[in-house]
Amino acid sequence: MMLLQAVQTQSSLDPVGPLAANTARLWWFALAVATVVYLLVIATACWALARARRRERRGELLDPGGEGRMTTGVTWSIAATVVILLVFLGYDLSVGRTLSPIPKAHPLTIEVTGHQWWWEVQYADSAVHDRFTTANEIHVPVGQPVLFLLTAADVIHSMWVPNLAGKKDLVPGYTQSFWFKADTAGTYRGQCAEFCGHQHAKMAMFIIAEPLQQYQTWVAGQRDTASTPTDSVAARGHTVFMTGTCAMCHNIEGTTAGSHAGPDLTHLASRRTIAAGTLPNTRGNLAGWIVDPQRIKPGAKMPPNQLRPSDLDALLTYLQSLK
Repeated sequence: MMLLQAVQTQSSLDPVGPLAANTARLWWFALAVATVVYLLVIATACWALARARRRERRGELLDPGGEGRMTTGVTWSIAATVVILLVFLGYDLSVGRTLSPIPKAHPLTIEVTGHQWWWEVQYADSAVHDRFTTANEIHVPVGQPVLFLLTAADVIHSMWVPNLAGKKDLVPGYTQSFWFKADTAGTYRGQCAEFCGHQHAKMAMFIIAEPLQQYQTWVAGQRDTASTPTDSVAARGHTVFMTGTCAMCHNIEGTTAGSHAGPDLTHLASRRTIAAGTLPNTRGNLAGWIVDPQRIKPGAKMPPNQLRPSDLDALLTYLQSLK
């Protein structure tokens, strides 16, 4: 639960990057203009009602010149509406221009693929051997623009991290570019913002913005292959993984498990959550997820696994060694 408490408030009105800040300014500007217009309309309506009451008390049934005043009022209303819409349009276009261009200096490129219902994350690099894959948690350096290349493997998804940027769709068979920059270190929750099936609500991600040195240390660890089990229990868990159904869907670098049907588990123990942010990554939660994932996330493509208690214990020990 400590991770959940450490995550920043998920709100586009609490921006920590330039894109989200521009969007927040647009929202506050729209709210301010709408508030002024609302107050003017209410004030005008109150004035008209008070004036009508005074005329009624004086017994004036007809309003000489009322037709002319109505024409003038309608004209001013139309003019004010046009001016307000033009102001909104101009401000919106100015904000849009700041969101569209991709900075020329983006030393980091991350490829994100949406699946039902999890995120595949690949850190791209010019050297193929330096690429690595993780899932659902994206580490980025503070203060540097990051370029994202987005696509989907099955249906349309949408990546939305409110504190950092607006949403961007992930479309099967099509790659879209998208960028943001985190100005403040912290953990920021993102969410799929396009309905994508039964467990759409449980398709979260976490952006972990950290100082450059800390980020580089994390990257160096992720590029390593999985550690070899050093004790008998973990070694037995490794055997359970490789000879059971786990290896049919998951990849662990440095082993014979090479399937990419499910999330990469090479450094599973370094992640803070499991099942795309559904549960904290604890031994008990991991056991429940392995044995009966449908109870936790109905509709997930991972099947139940019936294991003997000793095999489950060994498997958990092995998975928790993958740091």
